[in-house]
Amino acid sequence: MRRVLPDSWSDVVRILVVGSSVYVLVVVVLRLSGKRTLATLNAFDLVVTVALGSTLATALLNASVSLVEGVLAVALLATLQMVVAWSSVRVGWVRRLVKSEPRLLMLDGVMIDDRLRVERVAAEEVRQAVRSAGYGALELVHAVVMETDGTISVVPHSQSGSRSALVDVDGAAHV
Repeated sequence: MRRVLPDSWSDVVRILVVGSSVYVLVVVVLRLSGKRTLATLNAFDLVVTVALGSTLATALLNASVSLVEGVLAVALLATLQMVVAWSSVRVGWVRRLVKSEPRLLMLDGVMIDDRLRVERVAAEEVRQAVRSAGYGALELVHAVVMETDGTISVVPHSQSGSRSALVDVDGAAHV
């Protein structure tokens, strides 16, 4: 039969103390690590977020993990995330390792089939993104870009201007 009540009140007190302490730690870490930590996630950020959640759950619910061990694990993950984020801004090969490049999926109303295949995006998803951006015809759109975080951006002809926003997009060099 599954246990409903804790074995002792010390288990309850431990959860309250560890849970409160870890909560405060997470708030402090998020404030210190900056807005980037809370922005849309790339693959590396997602891994760190999942690992952080797992670490917190383990520290909170596993009595064999001390508060100090839980705090150290959270601090280590947060520090590693900040080091990689800092490095990716300053070192090209680190940036290429942890982040993908934005990729052109459609240009001047024409889907680029090989890029759709590489990104595993269906033409229906591109049309949905175009509709969501408020356009009823593909020919009204200059470019559709798969961004580094997996979102799809739509740039209409009427807003394409000098196209300077596309300079770092893979496949947009000839645009």
